[in-house]
Amino acid sequence: MSKKNMLKKAIRYSIILLVLAIILPNLFVELGSRKFTYDELIEIPYNKVGLVLGTTKNTVSGHLNPYYIHRISAAVALFNSGKVDYLLVSGDNSETYYNEPISMMNDLIEQGIPEDRIYLDYAGFRTLDSIVRSKEIFGQESITIISQEFHNKRAISIAHFKGIEAVGYNAKDVSFRIGLKTNFREIFARVKMVYDLIFNKQPRFLGETIDI
Repeated sequence: MSKKNMLKKAIRYSIILLVLAIILPNLFVELGSRKFTYDELIEIPYNKVGLVLGTTKNTVSGHLNPYYIHRISAAVALFNSGKVDYLLVSGDNSETYYNEPISMMNDLIEQGIPEDRIYLDYAGFRTLDSIVRSKEIFGQESITIISQEFHNKRAISIAHFKGIEAVGYNAKDVSFRIGLKTNFREIFARVKMVYDLIFNKQPRFLGETIDI
């Protein structure tokens, strides 16, 4: 076989491996989580705690982030329906003037959620951190995750891998045009998730336990 043909063959196999490395993690997430996400409040099982996954309240352009708004609305609906008794809001607090948990708490209180029913996780820097800390810091073996469906599926996959019984309540999604970049990024977030799980990636911080 000529060097040229060998090179072509090597490139072909490399492309196949790359495609599989992207497709398989996404299949793992989709097939393993699709029975555990819910759109309807009447169908979702009860859990003591709902975990609200954080995101920025405002977009780079300064507008309200629809992902954030819909997650807050979903958390309020879940709480008011009696499907959870407490809300654990988990997000990024890595900068002095950027605090996702406080922002979420304030908006939940504004919509009628009692402050004593809200717990704050200031070290939810990534989805993996939020999920693992819900068990290791806040003591939850079973939890309802609140985010958009694509995000819930990845979070549920992490939770099940870590021995947490998790379901997801799907917040309203955004339009295809607005969410295109986020959905594209999610494909590769799932790939990274699988490698993080394989290599037992740990949260950036753990710390003392907090009882809910």
